[in-house]
Amino acid sequence: MRFALFLALAHLRRRPFQTALALLGVGVGVAVLLAALSLTNGFVSGLVRATLKAYPHLVLFRLTEELPPLPPHPEVEAFAPFAATKALLTRPAEGARGPGVDFATLVGLGEGGERLYPELGLRLEPGGVYLGSALQQSLGAFLGEKLYAMSATQERVELKVLGSFRTGNYLLDSAYAFVDLEAVERLSGLKAQGYQVRLKDPWRAKEVGAELAGTRFFPQAWQDTQRTLLEQLALQKRVLGILIFLIVAVAALGVANLLVLKVVEKTPEIALLRAMGASRLTVGLVFALEGAFLGFGGVLLGNLLGYLLCLYLALRPVDLPGELYFLTHLPVEMRLADFLLVSGASFLATFLSALLPLWRAFRVQPGVVLR
Repeated sequence: MRFALFLALAHLRRRPFQTALALLGVGVGVAVLLAALSLTNGFVSGLVRATLKAYPHLVLFRLTEELPPLPPHPEVEAFAPFAATKALLTRPAEGARGPGVDFATLVGLGEGGERLYPELGLRLEPGGVYLGSALQQSLGAFLGEKLYAMSATQERVELKVLGSFRTGNYLLDSAYAFVDLEAVERLSGLKAQGYQVRLKDPWRAKEVGAELAGTRFFPQAWQDTQRTLLEQLALQKRVLGILIFLIVAVAALGVANLLVLKVVEKTPEIALLRAMGASRLTVGLVFALEGAFLGFGGVLLGNLLGYLLCLYLALRPVDLPGELYFLTHLPVEMRLADFLLVSGASFLATFLSALLPLWRAFRVQPGVVLR
């Protein structure tokens, strides 16, 4: 083992430029992959945060005639009774301005509703409405103006614009409005359908919902209603990871090419070592160790470069056009699991690339070479 280790290090030191290029190739591939995954993590987290600004972590629909009290739970930060309905919002024509018309989901919140969405700054009043920013723009409604909400049963309720909110998720900003619970009851005749719940940890919504539901509620976690979005984002991350991993695969082929050249170059020495009593295992171990050193060194270099690149992108984020994306800049979120997964996969790919030169070294026949 010590003899094989000595020869492996000697071979790598003999051609420092080629060794450095092989290390750099693996390192750059690992660094780019880590940066891409960290940017994807930041994008996904930013989208989830934007969605949960105006979307409940957990909804408990009542299964009884009357709305039962919500049992206490340490994960619950806030809750409020709610009812939601679709409505046609209209703004009457005024002066030189034409009328504004759009459909929206009216979410009526009862006592404690403002605490559900602290980032929106809701201050609900009877007969008041908070519009999503895109919905407000579509209606052309300004603060303090009167709107009319009309239901499918031709019921009409007058509402006063108290303000607007912007989450960054266009689907919410263009189709959601918050009113008091009584306004929805007058408009659609619906009583409180259940509770909207805000949790300390939104990712535990399914678990908490199952604990709170019992036989009185039907739980619906935000992961269920937003499942399509989460699956699309997860698929995007996997596809991006596979595509960029091809950079590491190309770098691993470069390592294989370097080791194959070494085997060809060292064929007389391999034959001499075999003739002097070295086993096939010892000769193969030399090139296996070279592949392991190149893989391990490249992965370490890639982790360092990837970490520094992510830090740079976090300090000087890439700007995005606000009218096209819900984020004004591209956030970065580094995760230890990504670093470990990329490091393991990259080291394995590099080590496997050393199997071809190792096999060629095994097949060297001392008698034929030294003849």
